[in-house]
Amino acid sequence: MIPFPQISPLVHLSHVTVTLPGPTGPVPILRGIDLDLAAGETVSLVGPSGSGKTTLLMVIAGLERTTSGLVRVAEKNLALLSEDDLAQFRRDNVSIVFQAFHLMPTMTALENVAVPLELSGRKDALRRATESLNAVGLGHRLSHYPVQLSGGEQQRVALARAFATEPALLLADEPTGNLDEKTGAHIVDLLFDLTARCQTTLLLITHDENLASRCQRHVRLRDGQIEASFR
Repeated sequence: MIPFPQISPLVHLSHVTVTLPGPTGPVPILRGIDLDLAAGETVSLVGPSGSGKTTLLMVIAGLERTTSGLVRVAEKNLALLSEDDLAQFRRDNVSIVFQAFHLMPTMTALENVAVPLELSGRKDALRRATESLNAVGLGHRLSHYPVQLSGGEQQRVALARAFATEPALLLADEPTGNLDEKTGAHIVDLLFDLTARCQTTLLLITHDENLASRCQRHVRLRDGQIEASFR
């Protein structure tokens, strides 16, 4: 019998800890995290404020160094990468959508989406950025600046920018936190539609149980540890 090949997870964390200095001594933020994310999987990360959710996201993105443990993403051991290597790793593999939109105020919607494509050397950056904005319903807003856009439109630009590079992994930190319920619901629909279309792995931080329920798997964090993981 020919054995099936083993498929490595896109994200693999083993015994990950993050401890930061504090005025009265070291403060543990993450305490022994073991977590795998399969390619194409959608996973919600929930838990009370201060449980370590954003720190975990930053560790996976290579924006926060671990104190100990292994973080491997897209076959890269992040501990072995320099800051320049980490920047290239993120450029090639990871997109992040935050609660705040983080658009460049002096750039148009088209320019905001095109920048990461240009940095990755894409010669078709403007064409690809236009397609990405069309995909989120903003083809008529290409030349508008962030100040001329509503909050929902700004987050749609952020989504277009995130998916324009066709990332293997999308990290979303409370992406509807600054939006009203109706606008947030539209952004969520777009987020999951684009995730499915691009076959992207999604790790979604949210306090919204209804939003979390749209993911295939749910991870609950408490006091820097995984309290539960279930489907």
